[in-house]
Amino acid sequence: MTPELTFDFDRYPYLTADQPGIGGRIRVRTRDFQVEEVPAYPPSGQGEHLFIHLEKEGLTTRQVFEYIRDEMGVPEKLIGVAGLKDKHALTRQWFSIPKSHAPHLPRLERLPGVRVLEAAYHRNKLGVGHLKGNRFAILVRDPEGPPERARAILEALAAKGVPNYYGPQRFGIGGKNPERGYRLVTTGKGRGTPWLKKFLIGSLQSLLFNDWVALRLERGLYDRVVKGDIAKKHDSGGEFRVEDPEAETPRAQRLEISATGPLYGRKYFEATDEARRLEDAVLARYGLAREQFRARKGARRPVRFPLTDWSVEVTGEGVWLRFFLPKGSYATAVLREVMKKNPEAEPLEEEGL
Repeated sequence: MTPELTFDFDRYPYLTADQPGIGGRIRVRTRDFQVEEVPAYPPSGQGEHLFIHLEKEGLTTRQVFEYIRDEMGVPEKLIGVAGLKDKHALTRQWFSIPKSHAPHLPRLERLPGVRVLEAAYHRNKLGVGHLKGNRFAILVRDPEGPPERARAILEALAAKGVPNYYGPQRFGIGGKNPERGYRLVTTGKGRGTPWLKKFLIGSLQSLLFNDWVALRLERGLYDRVVKGDIAKKHDSGGEFRVEDPEAETPRAQRLEISATGPLYGRKYFEATDEARRLEDAVLARYGLAREQFRARKGARRPVRFPLTDWSVEVTGEGVWLRFFLPKGSYATAVLREVMKKNPEAEPLEEEGL
């Protein structure tokens, strides 16, 4: 197996490499890792869909989804969910079901580990991605350094943004899914359902993106833009091509905009000039070409994401880290900077929906 195609979090550079971390352990207990989904909008109180805010512990989102389908009799295509949440955590998230199935809601709490927090009606079904982001509260046990280190690192990340690496959960047990995706795009051969093949190619896309983030860091282009970059505005989400990098770089250094990297595929906003050459360098490392990803939908992803509402609390159990992250970003990217190691060296169970 090509070593570079196996995900290894330790091979990527840190933004705060000059600041020592606190080490420690996470997820010793399920409640050490807490996630609360922040919806894009509150339910209006009227409509044909029931929005359910629930707390779950020790369950995947898929397990709850299947329980609603099988035990509450809701057809799968009519169940709404905004995002996937960890099994190895205490999480709070939203689901939606048609109003006609509302009388069956009490059955949901028969599933061990689930508690219904609130329910309200809304006009539309909840859709994937219909959330602002997530609030995290994570306990780091057995820290090896003073908590001031964590505060200094989080302060630096809040000022410069967090490297937007995909975390270990994206790459499967042992980080080997990109290798399977590589075989699919280079030979067209591989076993599995269409969904699985799509997932495996997505894992390869994610690995290539991580390499692109690392390359920007290594070349001093993390908080800068170059000609041909597709930049994203953090406030509005709008994207534009950079024609004058000298004029736009000050905005990048203020964390108003960030360069975006490719998830190679079809129909996505393609970079040009110097920015495209950076992307080509990543593809060349693996002997790949853009055309090999035409079967997958392409997209762009920012090189970094903002860190807000952060705090550090020292207790007898360890150090609690609290922060808000926008949707699509990984808490592990924050934790590895604070701990200065792969926070989830032991792979977690992969979750799909």
